[in-house]
Amino acid sequence: MTNHIDQIRAFYEEAFRYYDPKRKMPAIHLSFYPYIGINHTIRIRGGEIFVRVGEICREMPLPSQRGLAYILAGKLLRKKIPKGAREVYSVFIKSDVIREKAAANKRSLGRKVVTTSKGHVYDLDEIFAALNREYFRGQIPKPALTWSAKKTYRILGHHDATHDHVTISKSLDSTTVPKYVVEYVVFHEMLHIYHPTIHEGGRRYNHTPAFKRDEQKFAYFEEAERWIERNVRRLKKESKKN
Repeated sequence: MTNHIDQIRAFYEEAFRYYDPKRKMPAIHLSFYPYIGINHTIRIRGGEIFVRVGEICREMPLPSQRGLAYILAGKLLRKKIPKGAREVYSVFIKSDVIREKAAANKRSLGRKVVTTSKGHVYDLDEIFAALNREYFRGQIPKPALTWSAKKTYRILGHHDATHDHVTISKSLDSTTVPKYVVEYVVFHEMLHIYHPTIHEGGRRYNHTPAFKRDEQKFAYFEEAERWIERNVRRLKKESKKN
């Protein structure tokens, strides 16, 4: 294992020389860290480099380890990363085996902030049930529904397929927000369940043509879109009062 780490550390030395050949080689400390997902970090402390590679990538093939070294070193030094480095790394992390392993880690180790489905104004359980009957013939399995812990404005709704969980922004639980807007955001997240993410060629497609077509079937689609567009500044202002 020591030889394995030394070999990977040599890739980071190689990457630093590539980006900045005149710079004195700093000491590089490399370790594997049990991040939940596919995460890595690189830091400079006291003139030395500290690299933490996600445990999920411990057995990653050496060519992909080399690619990751060039990616992390490039980001740290703010240099243009060679295209080949991204490609060889992506081949590994975007494989079905690694995606499934990362999802399993999130299910077993991840933590969701769960508040309640019953807000001060709107009940997400009731809204979900009504939408399920009207638009999906009751076929959507009910996920865990919750209002977010804090008010947000950039993301009004989120579906987490790994934890079978839907969060709606607390910003919408207000008498100043029309019910059809809350219904629209919940409906949008239900469509993510009805139209699961598609993985093709290493890319993820969340909003497929079928998804967008069905989204417009919502009775107040245009009105809801218009309301959100007109009120985003107000939602932003209110979110800062958290």
